[in-house]
Amino acid sequence: MAEHFADRLWAACDAAGAPVCVGIDPVLERLPAALRGEPAERIAAFGVGIVEAAAGVVPAVKPQLACFERYGGEGWRAYERVLDAAKTHGLIVIADAKRGDIGTSSAHYAAGLLAGDGADALTVNTYLGSDGLEPFVDVAKRDGKGLFALVRTSNPGGDALQSLKLEDGRRVGEAVADIVAELGETCVGASGYSALGAVVGATKPADADALRARMPRQVFLVPGFGAQGGTAEDVKACFNKDRRGAIITASRSVIYAFDPDAADWQDAVRSAAVKLRDDIAGVLSR
Repeated sequence: MAEHFADRLWAACDAAGAPVCVGIDPVLERLPAALRGEPAERIAAFGVGIVEAAAGVVPAVKPQLACFERYGGEGWRAYERVLDAAKTHGLIVIADAKRGDIGTSSAHYAAGLLAGDGADALTVNTYLGSDGLEPFVDVAKRDGKGLFALVRTSNPGGDALQSLKLEDGRRVGEAVADIVAELGETCVGASGYSALGAVVGATKPADADALRARMPRQVFLVPGFGAQGGTAEDVKACFNKDRRGAIITASRSVIYAFDPDAADWQDAVRSAAVKLRDDIAGVLSR
């Protein structure tokens, strides 16, 4: 039986010093001038460079698959290079794909992106209901993988749907949280946390308390920190009293922290990753 994802995640976070994650969102126009070649080759080199800079500083990285998939087969091979590099350096890989469909299609997504030698965890779309999530959960339980289901996203437009009030008084986001919490009870590890986590944006601190109460066993993947406006203080409510329960992710504020013409761009990325780690460690120490 593979080791439970949440148990592995907390061990990695403890070793690194804080529960943080660096997103790898390569945009061709923003890459260092020193990286040359075809687009897919450049994003592969950039992604591997981010992994090298983050290794030993943070426990996890989160490649945004859309940034790779737009370049077709070569882009997918670039993602695989980044995935292999991250595993070689002992980093947990959260594939940010936001997949979700009816059960049969979800089973294919889970097999292709998560099972076996795939990523350690995957972001998934909850808005097709529990039967769309169950094939992913089956793979997570079998292979020791993790999932992060969209519950309360960091984008402003998410409010138009996720904040709508239902007849029973719950918000849509709260109803989705209840689905995630119920299904997540089927895959709880020794740490007391489920392999089925939840995406809860750092820019929604007012909702975090209510969602945490509904999902006490879920690991929150918290985007929106840094460039999107979420602060260290904003993320406090995402954690449980045991100072676990959330992993804070930042992308642009870390991976583009360099002068584009600088040859030592990885040093700037590493310094920004250190700051991310230390900022969150500081919040949890208070």
